[in-house]
Amino acid sequence: QVQLVESGGGLVQAGGSLRLSCAASGRAFSHYAMGWFRQAPGKEREFVAAISWSGDSTYYADFVKGRFTISRDNAKSTVYLQMNSLKPEDTAVYYCAARWWTTVMNPNEYRYWGQGTQVTVSS
Repeated sequence: QVQLVESGGGLVQAGGSLRLSCAASGRAFSHYAMGWFRQAPGKEREFVAAISWSGDSTYYADFVKGRFTISRDNAKSTVYLQMNSLKPEDTAVYYCAARWWTTVMNPNEYRYWGQGTQVTVSS
């Protein structure tokens, strides 16, 4: 079992940057693929980025390509989401999630979730 805690959210102006962190506790973090998802008010939760258990493979939603970067440090049991060139439409609660081994983009296939961190981008 894995417990996940996100941090790093906040209020930022359009064009600014934030770095989200997701600290994991529990066993075998390096065996889990990790994903970042977000949910804006009145909208469904959507995929943002994912990274394989080894960190060798990364995947991004089209709307964040070139702006966001996902990375992980297995020694620290932490996954990161560097967000640059933020836009007001990036405003949402951001969640990290863990899935055993295989990297996927469907949120329904992730078993473990953090509580979320709010990101608000002002125009």
